[in-house]
Amino acid sequence: MTEQPNQKDPILTFEGKKYDLNTLPEELKELVRGMQVADAQLRMHEDTLKVLAVGRQTMAMQLNKKLKNIAPLD
Repeated sequence: MTEQPNQKDPILTFEGKKYDLNTLPEELKELVRGMQVADAQLRMHEDTLKVLAVGRQTMAMQLNKKLKNIAPLD
């Protein structure tokens, strides 16, 4: 789903078909806005997961480094 910016008449592209966004019923416009919000939230949470994964990896490297001088149990 994409909306073409910088045009007088916004175009919705959905599943390979194009629609004039201005001529859609209000109910469909609301669904499009809801999908845009959901897409933005998904991108934000995907970025958060990436940051958490990098942070966890850094902590694991620190833990590994600090455990080198400690004898493990047999």
